[in-house]
Amino acid sequence: MRDDAHVVVVGAGMGGLVSALLLSHQGVRVTVVESAQAPGGKIRQLDVNGCAIDSGPTVFTMRWVFDELFDAVNASFDRELKIQPLDVLARHAWPDGSALDLFADVQASNDAIARFAGLAEAKNFERFCAKARSVYDTLQAPYIQSSAPSVVQLMKALGPRGLGVLASLGAMSSLWDSLGRYFKDQRMRQLFARYATYCGSSPWLAPATLMLIAQVEMDGVWSIEGGMHALPRCLERMAKERGVTFMYGQPCKSIDTRGGKVSGVSLGEGGYLPADAVVFNGDVSALHAGLLGADVAKPTAQANRERSLSAITWSMVAKTSGMPLERHNVFFQNTYADEFEAIFNRKALPDKPTVYVCAQDRGIDAPVPEEGERLLCLVNAPAVGDQDVLTHEAIEQCQHNSFQLLQQCGLQLHSTPSQIQRTTPIEFNRLFAGTGGALYGQATHGWMAAFARPNAKSLIPGLFLAGGSVHPGPGVPMAAMSGRLAGAAVMAHLASTKRSTLAVTSGGMSMH
Repeated sequence: MRDDAHVVVVGAGMGGLVSALLLSHQGVRVTVVESAQAPGGKIRQLDVNGCAIDSGPTVFTMRWVFDELFDAVNASFDRELKIQPLDVLARHAWPDGSALDLFADVQASNDAIARFAGLAEAKNFERFCAKARSVYDTLQAPYIQSSAPSVVQLMKALGPRGLGVLASLGAMSSLWDSLGRYFKDQRMRQLFARYATYCGSSPWLAPATLMLIAQVEMDGVWSIEGGMHALPRCLERMAKERGVTFMYGQPCKSIDTRGGKVSGVSLGEGGYLPADAVVFNGDVSALHAGLLGADVAKPTAQANRERSLSAITWSMVAKTSGMPLERHNVFFQNTYADEFEAIFNRKALPDKPTVYVCAQDRGIDAPVPEEGERLLCLVNAPAVGDQDVLTHEAIEQCQHNSFQLLQQCGLQLHSTPSQIQRTTPIEFNRLFAGTGGALYGQATHGWMAAFARPNAKSLIPGLFLAGGSVHPGPGVPMAAMSGRLAGAAVMAHLASTKRSTLAVTSGGMSMH
């Protein structure tokens, strides 16, 4: 590695922050450029009437990813951040008045399911948990933690019966179909089918291997003191302590090349940063669309795959009554298939959306504020924010239908328009260019989709990729892992560049 090597990270989302932190810890000079005024990317906070509301990812899982990350930079996750395990993973409700809590304690969940849907379904839940654990344990090393997983590599890891093992894990069947082999109660099937949406996908098209998310949540869900946004702020502070320069309010105009390899980054206001390598922490679709310049418009072999889900969100301060809230709450319709048919087939807002509510003053050792609690409400939506097809009327109707469902399930919200900030796929597309508002990169539809995500190393020498649109996929811990993989790939590149320079200097012919 050259002693004066300089790496530019484009985007201060989770993947970019992690790669910047790790590279700076290893002595690399790093500059992060970010168009927004704060770190976090999709982990954003909105100010609503003086209240800071997490308005992006809200579920914190897979803490081991962050324990390992902090250990790698000689820090302690427990000392840097205060987190609290949640006893109730999520509360689920239906219009008929039925409700079910899932707990961190599996036996407590089992007992609750027995009361909710009968002893037979509780036994089915036990079978499902065993399967989810098996899928997670089998795929964690050869897929989730692999730097560049492939079908061939996975087959080798799974042994002589690789394809049969993969089929037994549910890779060749949809999550919805597979759940039908475990649960007779359609509400139970709905509940666990929702895990497909964690990857921005339809339960009818996503592979059944996504049931591993159930195991991820059973391993622990935590709340972070100060909200999710405290995590990127912490990473930013640690990176600054190791010498990283952050340039906020600086959109990247283009990533430039010279001689077929990355040479630097042109900024929106005319500045230029030379670079030995660039980590792009944004949706790969923005590169393919040419939004970062013609030089890097073909970073991967595949482009234009099906977009993942977008969303409509309401960040709000409201007094609540009726059904008591937990930290995480999901309100289901009586039907489920219509929601995904509308979104993925008709590219329309669903008439009967599922509504997620994160009550951010719950699950912590503090009383709910009397003046109103902080809520994030979210419904799935098509990623068409760049296509001028979502009318104001359609958005208003979706809002009406969503809040009507909450009322039907027994939850009353008391708020005023000044206490609500709405974000639609149109705004998400403006925030995250080239996506149409897709929040999870590409949809995970079909068993091969898991191998279609780009990995950290692009086709362009010196350009590396991080974030939820690349392997291992969307979600806070996965994006963090992508940053770690990108950092490792950059270090290998810089070492290779140094060896190449030395070989040329000594009169030999470089083989790199």
